[in-house]
Amino acid sequence: MKQPTRRRRRKRSSSGSGHHDRWMITYADLITLLLIFFVIMYAMSRLDTEKYKLVTESLQSTFRSGDSILEQGSGITGTADTEKHKNPPADTTGKKDPEPLTERELAFRKQEEELAAFMNVIKQYVQDNQLENDIFIADEPQGIAITLSDRFLFDAGKAELKDGAEPVLGKLASLFKDLDTTISIEGHTDTVPVGRYSPYKDNWELSGARAMSVLRYFLDVSKLKPESFQYAGYADTRPAASNETVQGKQKNRRVEITVLRQLREK
Repeated sequence: MKQPTRRRRRKRSSSGSGHHDRWMITYADLITLLLIFFVIMYAMSRLDTEKYKLVTESLQSTFRSGDSILEQGSGITGTADTEKHKNPPADTTGKKDPEPLTERELAFRKQEEELAAFMNVIKQYVQDNQLENDIFIADEPQGIAITLSDRFLFDAGKAELKDGAEPVLGKLASLFKDLDTTISIEGHTDTVPVGRYSPYKDNWELSGARAMSVLRYFLDVSKLKPESFQYAGYADTRPAASNETVQGKQKNRRVEITVLRQLREK
């Protein structure tokens, strides 16, 4: 009686272990499907670069040559009403006539040529007269900047022009006559206050007086037109170098004359 009972128990245990191992089949199928999925995705992500380039060039060419329907044009396909559209037909030769320059654009182009010639002349003058340590020239976005050291123009703490400054200012005046633009004159100082017995209240007055002295030379001596000029004094608010050194202070004591890139209103 006991032997049949043991056999039944053995059958039950063996059949139960078989059911527990079946999940591995499902898991293996899932991993395989995922692998196939990622392989397909990878294959789809690899574009044919040559074909892609041809397609994009074709689209760009189509839209460039199309005539906008929204602006009463003939459309991309060119089948819209070509009699009433306001846009000109597409240039089939690939060449377009350049639009003529406006009067203002021509004036600016002429001015750039004049400024380039002016800069070359004044550079040559500085080089010929060995004034490289006192006169500095730069082509700035706002115009041609000519920086004159104060030791070249004035005595310490004064705003009266030295005699040695007149030849340079005279040369500049002769060149300014032919320029149709505005010339800005700016006076600058270092951070050292004016002396106790100075006729000027502070560096603001000193820098403005020095700029005015240069302006007066152009107006009173060279007889240039007043509407061609503007002037200002900035004291020590716009340093060109550090005021912590003697060399820096020397660079900051200066007058800047800038031939501006702008057309005067007529």
